[in-house]
Amino acid sequence: MKLLIFSDIHGDKAALEKLMAVEADYYFAAGDLANFGRGLDAMGPIMQKHAERMYVLPGNHESEADIARFCREFGFHDFHGRTMEIAGYHVAGLGYSNPTPFDTPGEYSEQELAERLNKFNGLEPLVLICHTPPKGSALDRVGQGKHFGSAAIREFIEREQPLYFFCGHIHEAAGQQATIGRTQGWNVGKRGQLLELTALLK
Repeated sequence: MKLLIFSDIHGDKAALEKLMAVEADYYFAAGDLANFGRGLDAMGPIMQKHAERMYVLPGNHESEADIARFCREFGFHDFHGRTMEIAGYHVAGLGYSNPTPFDTPGEYSEQELAERLNKFNGLEPLVLICHTPPKGSALDRVGQGKHFGSAAIREFIEREQPLYFFCGHIHEAAGQQATIGRTQGWNVGKRGQLLELTALLK
């Protein structure tokens, strides 16, 4: 069972077309398809060939309402704050970022991120997909010693130890991998990351 997770397209149609040419069973867009919500609808037709298998999160450049409407219009699944089961694994998604200096439409306080993540407590085994990386790892590093990820997401990962974690948001960290406890994490960026899950026996 193959999951393709990608993020931070920011209107790059060519990058999105490359991703849509990859064969997978499920596709997860982890936020920031557009810039400040502008041009979002131009991404829809490119993604539509996989519409029934397309799960979308809002990044910090889209609001919940933007993504809800976008998914209704193009037949995608709004995955913000939701869970599903794939091959015996729980897959959970949470969009938005912690506060940024740019006043983007999709930002939560650290407290709100923590509260929204709490609904995923106890899910085992867990694949967690967020727009924002955990604070203080290779996944959120911007230059030497600068980290702009979420403390709430870091705390959740340390406490709940999902098997796999995927994020975007910090462009400079795209393609980076990190391990936190038993959790294997990736900042997927617009090149994306393919995860192959072996079905668990019940």
